[in-house]
Amino acid sequence: MTSRRWFHPNTGGAEAERLLLSKGQHGSFLARPSKSRPGGFTLSVRRHNEVTHIKIQNTGDYYDLYGGEKFATLAELVQHYTGQRGGLLRERGGAPVELWHPLSCQDPTSERWYHGHLSGQEAEKLLMQKGRPGSFLVRESQSKPGDFVLSVLTQQLDRADRQARVTHVMIHFQPDGKYDVGGGKRFDTLGDLVECYRKNPLVERSGTVVHLQQPLKTTRISATSIESRVRELNEAMDASEKAKQGFWEEFEMLQQQECRLLYPRKEGQRLENKPKNRYKNILPFDTTRVILRDVEDSAPGADYINANYIRSDPEEKPGHGPGKVYIATQGCLPTTAAAFWAMVHQENTRVIVMTTREVERGRNKCFRYWPELHGSQEYGRLRVCNVAEHQAQGYCVRELQVWRADQEESPRTVAHCQYFGWPDHGVPAEPTGVLGFLDEVNRAQSGMPGAGPMVVHCSAGIGRTGTIIVIDILVDVIRRQGLDCDIDVPKTIQHVRRQRSGMVQTEAQYKFVYLALQRYIRGEQLRLREQVCWHLSLQLAAGVQRGDPGNGHGCGPPAERAGHDLATRLACGPGGCHPRKALQAEDVGAGELLGCPEDVVVAREADGAFQWGGRLL
Repeated sequence: MTSRRWFHPNTGGAEAERLLLSKGQHGSFLARPSKSRPGGFTLSVRRHNEVTHIKIQNTGDYYDLYGGEKFATLAELVQHYTGQRGGLLRERGGAPVELWHPLSCQDPTSERWYHGHLSGQEAEKLLMQKGRPGSFLVRESQSKPGDFVLSVLTQQLDRADRQARVTHVMIHFQPDGKYDVGGGKRFDTLGDLVECYRKNPLVERSGTVVHLQQPLKTTRISATSIESRVRELNEAMDASEKAKQGFWEEFEMLQQQECRLLYPRKEGQRLENKPKNRYKNILPFDTTRVILRDVEDSAPGADYINANYIRSDPEEKPGHGPGKVYIATQGCLPTTAAAFWAMVHQENTRVIVMTTREVERGRNKCFRYWPELHGSQEYGRLRVCNVAEHQAQGYCVRELQVWRADQEESPRTVAHCQYFGWPDHGVPAEPTGVLGFLDEVNRAQSGMPGAGPMVVHCSAGIGRTGTIIVIDILVDVIRRQGLDCDIDVPKTIQHVRRQRSGMVQTEAQYKFVYLALQRYIRGEQLRLREQVCWHLSLQLAAGVQRGDPGNGHGCGPPAERAGHDLATRLACGPGGCHPRKALQAEDVGAGELLGCPEDVVVAREADGAFQWGGRLL
């Protein structure tokens, strides 16, 4: 689990219930400090319209559920129980308790030196690779949930390997909401603490002075915070560099990492394969290249095509399904069309994504490797027939039939999706067209069960191709994991570049990835709001039609409820009002009443013990 935003350090039981019932769904969960057992923790899980609380024991040696399996960290325990269909946890009556959707807690600061859930080893690696003496970051403590750690790359050399040493300073979060480093001055916020020690260096017990000179900025964000990140990246770096925005800074840092991704490309450099490359220096990595199998072994280089497999980020959350696989390739040459179709057939590809025209600005970008409408043509051993074409706003979808001409086999349907909306120079003015195109592409892919990797190409197979693939990977992550998930644009691009060199070529393309994600997330947020409001209207209408009998909370027939204020009525779910208390008018803002039914259901008391292996917990 790449994020630990499911930990809510300042949340009690009642607040946990309110959050889960107003913002979560069935299977949503969070972890929080236990109020009744200092040092312990509680796992709060939404199950339909109820919230269940499970005690987590912290012995000082391990974490467990008072008799369950033992774990070194709270994160490992939560990860173990997350995404298990049927549930590893069961209540007294045998009903499963399933953890599917972590409910994110807002970070304690929006400062980009805050890296959230990062281990000490990961922090050291990050600082050594990207930092310089004086670089620092703040992260969550893994050994003491709720506390934080200041990790700093010092100027002092390690005695063993003579490399710069990373020191870690514990930041304690006190019950009164203050922060300190163990005695001394206390601060209201993490930002205040960091600013103080940037001006007044820390001194270790050994006498070493720890200078906080420049922050190592994180690129990881919650999907819901995309607006603020784009706004921040749009701002100039400082007054002296008006033309350089944060996008430039992030992209340049990414470019500086390219030297670490120089993998062998010997196959593309072989004499017999050089004519098969559209651009002589844009070659596939040997480690991830597509190898053509059904070829004549006697012909040198017969297994070569300028194409690479691209796998989405392998860090998958349990229960959220497998990642995606693509093939990134160059635009066809007249001499490589047969190899292209051989690859499509070999990989059982059913969707081809083309992001260029055949000719742009008078230059050949891609050989036309498909026949005219209702036409048929052979490419090597394969016959391709163009059955139909569907023109849409900015793109065209062709229905192609492909089969081996020398064998009796049923034709395969291949959707050829060509996007025309990418300008000759730069990127599209806005991302709506690309998102609509990708939606069509993914519908075609999902409509063909068992389909192999989709093939994506432009001309060189790295710029537009990389941009489209990265957008699709991150949109897919958000779609599967929800708007509370973390996304990391530079990390995703670097992951893709490990599989094909130069993916996402320009700063403009880099910025376009962010803008596309911003537009997609806005659309999802609007869709969810409309969906929730629609359900609310149905619930309220059903309550009025039923004329539920009153129960002392003003929820009787419509005539009896005439004086019942809206906030109290919203506190009454379909099963009647909650017996503890209705919402007070001041609990709900006018905007929430009109637009967001976050307080429709009031938290109910959790009941039922839980068992592990037959033992009651």
